Amino acid sequence: MTANLFDPTPADSGFHTAWCDGGSRGNPGPSSYGAVIQDPAGRTVASLSHFLGIQTNNYAEYCGLLAVLEWALANGVSQLRVISDSELMVKQLKGQYKVASPTLRPLWEQARLLSKRLEKFDIKHTLRGGNKEADRLANEAMDKAMGKRPAAIPAQPQRQILEGFVRNGVVHIVEGSLPEGILVKIIRE
Repeated sequence: MTANLFDPTPADSGFHTAWCDGGSRGNPGPSSYGAVIQDPAGRTVASLSHFLGIQTNNYAEYCGLLAVLEWALANGVSQLRVISDSELMVKQLKGQYKVASPTLRPLWEQARLLSKRLEKFDIKHTLRGGNKEADRLANEAMDKAMGKRPAAIPAQPQRQILEGFVRNGVVHIVEGSLPEGILVKIIRE
């Protein structure tokens, strides 16, 4: 069984998982969103990104969420878990924060309507480090629209297998170490 480090739900839960991010350079400024969607087995099934012009960061975050919801509905996904580093958007959708912005209100309403068309919908907050791939896609969309050349893609690191155990919910590596901030995929055998 495969599980994602940032999502403790078992892979066979039936949920597609989407990491989405929006950003702007300046607020408002050139903005875009990026998203990565995985099927219940953890396979990437879609990568989305789009340049939005001059907008705010929060506007871009909502556009990323809407793109994910529209993709899910168009592709027959019935259970969707969204992970975003926008605490504001997550808490607004959960009803913990009010939506005071007249610009964000229609986006929030559309997101609520689309999410209700799904059999199951969940949205969670992650720290920025848990959303790196979506952030990369958003930045690439901004760079491309602004005429910037993409940075050289670093070579993929070799796969490293380390043994470890879990105690009190913490993974302990038996031998070896990993650098800070590295993304880890845990496979339970």
